[in-house]
Amino acid sequence: MDSCCRILPTSSLLLALALCSCLLNSPLAHGRETITWLLRDLAPLTIASGPGRNQGAIDQALPLLRAALPDYDHNVLRVNRARASQMLGEPGLNCDPALLWTAERARSILYSVPSMNVLSNTLIMQPGDLPFIAGFMQDGKVDLSALLRSRTVALGIIAERSYGPVVDRILAETDSYQLLAHHGNEAMGSLLRMERLGRIKALIGYWQEARYQARQEGLDPEQLVQVPIEGAARSQFIHVGCSDSPASHRVLAALNSVLLDLRSSQLAEFYAQWLTPAERPAYLRETTALFNAHRNEAMSSQR
Repeated sequence: MDSCCRILPTSSLLLALALCSCLLNSPLAHGRETITWLLRDLAPLTIASGPGRNQGAIDQALPLLRAALPDYDHNVLRVNRARASQMLGEPGLNCDPALLWTAERARSILYSVPSMNVLSNTLIMQPGDLPFIAGFMQDGKVDLSALLRSRTVALGIIAERSYGPVVDRILAETDSYQLLAHHGNEAMGSLLRMERLGRIKALIGYWQEARYQARQEGLDPEQLVQVPIEGAARSQFIHVGCSDSPASHRVLAALNSVLLDLRSSQLAEFYAQWLTPAERPAYLRETTALFNAHRNEAMSSQR
């Protein structure tokens, strides 16, 4: 018998046996590690409260990701974008299941293969403010760089969010006083209220996210319009991103094969259900084509 369970009076023996049992069944006794999943309130990917709670595309995908990692314990933590960025740069096993790839992030974050194709961010405005950007429109898209250089419009953004390479580059070249960067947990809702009050004329965000959050704020989503940004892709890939550690390498190696099997089918359907019926067929065709092209490119690079 283990030394912690040596002969003792009956009451002490029972206590010692219970302690031994707890130790033997603890995650540490079996070498189990805990993955902390960092979720942001980012409809339609993750929804923390209100209609559709826990029914976002990533909310529905997360159980499949966890099932692919049965040797780990799992913890879900809801944080804002800034806190998620901080935790991904810390030691440990922290993973964000809805992360855009950027060269800067890739210096300290490990990425999975692309997992989901999402429609890109756009300029979101009220119809009455469209005249402010009329001179910067061409073929239905706004020249965001020229608009910001004109210094005529204050723009709302979410702090530390990536909007894709084209928009990120434009924002990096813009004077900070023209950008209202919101750090809070309810950043999109706050920016929409500011836009409604006239404090900003436009914000950048996902169209589905803006419409969802408008309803949460008691605003009419039909009083919003989206304007595509010149040069930005119509859609972009998101990935699972994890803190850089040997454990994360093992986690992502296990996830990649699962993501390759699921991303054109179940994961695409989880996202498509948040689009209008008219949008879904084109989105699913485009997503299948993009992932097929990505797989072919990856196979070619390995030859």
